[in-house]
Amino acid sequence: MKDPKDRLDSLRAGIERRNPAQPEFHQAVREVLDTLAPVFRARPEYAVPGLVERLTEPERQIVFRVPWQDDHGTVHVNRGFRVEFNSALGPYKGGLRFHPSVDIGVVKFLGFEQIFKNALTGLGIGGGKGGSDFDPRGRSDAEVMRFCQSFMTELHRHIGEHTDVPAGDIGVGGREIGYLFGQYRRITNRWEAGVLTGKGTGWGGSQIRPQATGYGSVLFAAEMLQRQGLGLDGRSAVVSGSGNVALYTIEKLQKLGAYPITCSDSEGYVVDDKGIDLDLLKQIKEVERGRVGAYAERRGASARFVPGGRVWEVAGEVAFPSATQNELGADDARALIASGVKAVSEGANMPTTPEAVRLFQEAGVAFGPGKAANAGGVAVSALEMSQNAARSAWTSQRVEEELAGIMRDIHQVCHETAERYGAPGDYVTGANIAGFERVADAMLAQGVI
Repeated sequence: MKDPKDRLDSLRAGIERRNPAQPEFHQAVREVLDTLAPVFRARPEYAVPGLVERLTEPERQIVFRVPWQDDHGTVHVNRGFRVEFNSALGPYKGGLRFHPSVDIGVVKFLGFEQIFKNALTGLGIGGGKGGSDFDPRGRSDAEVMRFCQSFMTELHRHIGEHTDVPAGDIGVGGREIGYLFGQYRRITNRWEAGVLTGKGTGWGGSQIRPQATGYGSVLFAAEMLQRQGLGLDGRSAVVSGSGNVALYTIEKLQKLGAYPITCSDSEGYVVDDKGIDLDLLKQIKEVERGRVGAYAERRGASARFVPGGRVWEVAGEVAFPSATQNELGADDARALIASGVKAVSEGANMPTTPEAVRLFQEAGVAFGPGKAANAGGVAVSALEMSQNAARSAWTSQRVEEELAGIMRDIHQVCHETAERYGAPGDYVTGANIAGFERVADAMLAQGVI
């Protein structure tokens, strides 16, 4: 039999030829395939021709135009996407991202990551992702509503609570989910609460859903530190981003006694020597939809804004990249290692470059990959689906307890799988293999489809 590594390298080369000009997708596939050789040696049934080829090819890719009018009557045309990647474990599940950087390659990378992330939750959901190159920043509520209605006019044909269940992501928060759900209900004449997650708690949403990704990332970091006999209490934390994930990462860190001192956006970063004032940051970001530079202006002498800077210049004992893909590079990793960072937990999807990951691992820094560390968001989305199916609403305490248990279980399976394959402490290997085994077993059981 051909050496597994050679076969995986050949598969990867073929995937890259077949999907040109999609570097993020290539990176996501490479990260997984690079960890699978020992799995193929231990379990030859996974090396059957066609399994990995099917796993890396989406079941369905949907691309459509989204025409809409701005407040001045000008017509704009954006492009919409939904990649339904793998449904072996359940209905496709994954967010919608509205951002100018969105293209089919970005959506495929996110959807591919989602397969393994969702598998790690153990909650019976497949992987998918979607979005548009529409930028909601600076648009009025009326413009965002018209765009969302146009987007859902096409998307509604492809989704459903037993088929494909979108949620939010970058640029898609409670406002956008509300407009999308309203249009879905209007077109279908159905109150199908389980078709979207991230809804308002007054109309089918779950408690803790907005907080879940950030909370989960912190809980995963706490589990990694506990394995080293350490804790979060009193530790300084560097957090990137200032969106939903970053805000609730900061909130959970503060609840656990840590000391988050940074936030950022595309214009630069803020460092606050007294620790981030979360109420002020939420007011600026969630209410005013402003920029982090305004935080420094209103916070006072303890805070300063560094325009165009990189948040990883700031020393911290734990780091949470929570903004976007490939935001933390090799030079950033070296700076964090030199400052004595103990753990890195990815709140965003693939925010750390492969070289930076390697540097953290070589330095003995506990590194939590996004498909494990930020799985809390989709986990609570699945819990929202359960509540919708039962026409019930759980308390915040119950949802938070469920989330904590899921994150402990994800950490445990990643840790144990890494040890089983001779890579103790390597959460990247553990997450990739554990997710792969769950999906591959289901695919083998269901035949060639």
